[in-house]
Amino acid sequence: MKDMIALQLLPCVLFLTVLLAMSATSHAAALRLDLTHVDSGRGFTKGELLRRMAARSRARIDSRWSPPGRGANAHAVTAPVARGTYLIHFSIGTPRPQRVALTLDTGSDLVWTQCFCQVCFPQPFPELDTSASGTARGVSCFDPLCAQGSFSLSGCAVGDNSCMYTDSYGDNSVTTGKLYEDTFTFQQPKSSLVRPVLVPNLRFGCGMFNTGIFGSNESGIAGFGRGALSLPSQLKVGKFSHCFTTIVESRPSPAFLGTPDNLQAQATGRLQSTPLVRNPESNHYYLSLKGITVGKTRLPFDASAFALKGDGSGGTIIDSGSALTSVPEAVYRSLVEAFESQVPLPVNKNNTDEHEGLLCFTASPKKKEIAMPKLILHLEGADWDLPRENYVLYTEEDGLCVVIGSAGEDNRSLIGNFQQQNTHIVYDLEHNMLVFVPARCDKL
Repeated sequence: MKDMIALQLLPCVLFLTVLLAMSATSHAAALRLDLTHVDSGRGFTKGELLRRMAARSRARIDSRWSPPGRGANAHAVTAPVARGTYLIHFSIGTPRPQRVALTLDTGSDLVWTQCFCQVCFPQPFPELDTSASGTARGVSCFDPLCAQGSFSLSGCAVGDNSCMYTDSYGDNSVTTGKLYEDTFTFQQPKSSLVRPVLVPNLRFGCGMFNTGIFGSNESGIAGFGRGALSLPSQLKVGKFSHCFTTIVESRPSPAFLGTPDNLQAQATGRLQSTPLVRNPESNHYYLSLKGITVGKTRLPFDASAFALKGDGSGGTIIDSGSALTSVPEAVYRSLVEAFESQVPLPVNKNNTDEHEGLLCFTASPKKKEIAMPKLILHLEGADWDLPRENYVLYTEEDGLCVVIGSAGEDNRSLIGNFQQQNTHIVYDLEHNMLVFVPARCDKL
C-alpha cells in the first residue's frame, strides 16, 4: 500500500522539483528586456532627430569630459538634452510592483529611481513609494557596500543609521538619497509566454534630491558598469548585451542580462570580438581602436591617437548613452577631408550650426542613395565595417549627413549608439571581451 502511494505521489514530487529548480535559476539564464529610445514615438522628423542626437552628444562631451574652463554652457544647445538615450523598464516592490523607467548607463554603477522627492525632476508617473512595498528595507550604513559602493559620498543618516549617499556624474548631474533593498520585477516581452521574473534583495538608490540633465520620460538611472552595485553585478551575470533597432523607426530594442541563447540568431554578418580595456580612473568600457578607414583612405593616425594614456585620459569608449561617434578634432578634420574628396556632391555649408557642425552634402531625394565611401573602425583583432545606415542619414533639410562628430578639445574617442544600430553587442565580462555581430535586432 505504501509503495502504491509513493508511486502516485512521484509525479507531484517530480513536478515540484522541476518548479523549484526553475525558480532557483530563473534569473541565472538570460533575462530579456525591451529598451525604448528616449525620442521614440514623439513624432520627430529625421532632421529633428539628427539635431537632437547631435545636440545631446555635443552637450555630453562638453560637460562630461571637458578641460577646466569649459562646461555645459560652452556650446549652444538647440534642443532639450537628455542624459542618456535608451530607457530600461521594470518594476520595484511587492505585492504591487511600482513602475520605473531608468536610463541605461554603461558608465556608472548605481541603480536608482526618484522617491520621497525633496528636489526632483518631472517624471510621467508617480515616484516610487517604498512604504507601499512589503519587501522593501533600508540598507544599513554599516553594510560594506555603503562604504565601498563607489559613491561620491556616503555615510550614516541621523537617527536610523541607514545608508545615505551622494552620487555625481561627469555631466554635473547629482543624486542624493538612501540605499534600499527590494524585489525587482522584470516583465517579459508581450510576445513571450514566459511569466514575469521576480528577483529579490536587489539594492537601489532612493533618490530624494536629484538635479542635472534628465529627460521627461525617465525616473532615474540603471548603472551597467563594472562595480558591485550595477545591475549586471547584482544579478551575477557574466555577460550582458543589447541590440539597438533602427533609431528612426522607433521600435523596441532587446537587451539580455546573461548569455543569449544563440548569438548567430538573426545574424547578417560575421561574429567578431575585441578585448575590453580597463581604465582604473573610469567605470566606462574602453576598446583598443587602432585606426579608421574612409573608402580608399586610411586616415594618417596610428593607434596612439586613440590609446588610453597612463593618467587615464584618452582612449576609446563604447558608449550606450552617446548618440554619435566622436573622435579628436585632428582626426575629425582628416575624416571630413577623406569624405569630401570621395563624395561627388557639394558640401552643405548653410546649416552647419543647425546640425551641430556635422558634415552634410547637398542632395536631392533622387540622389539620396548615391554611393558613399565605406567607414571601417580597426579594433584590436577586429574590423568593424559599418553599414551605410549606421553613419549616413538623409534628411530633406540637410541632405546626406555623415553622423560622426568632433570631440573638440577632448582627446577621447566615443563609439555612439547610432553606429551600434542593428548590431548585437555582448559585454563578456567573464573573459573581458566585447563580442559583436550584425543582426536583425527587431527579429530577436
